[in-house]
Amino acid sequence: MSDVHIPRLASGVRLHRDEVRARDVLLFPEGALVLNDTAAQVLAFCDGVRTFDQVVAAVSQLYDGADVRDDVAELLAGIRDQGLMDRDDE
Repeated sequence: MSDVHIPRLASGVRLHRDEVRARDVLLFPEGALVLNDTAAQVLAFCDGVRTFDQVVAAVSQLYDGADVRDDVAELLAGIRDQGLMDRDDE
């Protein structure tokens, strides 16, 4: 994933906190994807403004400076492969 890539959710996809069930989900026209806490934190930083490197840095701060680059890249690639994030070439 490019350092200058700006990750953002695809059109019609949004991060939502289900307060009744105390969980985060990605809502999209075809359904919903239940997220674990870490995935929700990562996706919250994918605001269409921050670059991939900035997202990695923000997540790393949440985990005491841990090297999270590969984990973040893997998560975003999986979400993108499901059609829920914009691709670099779009």
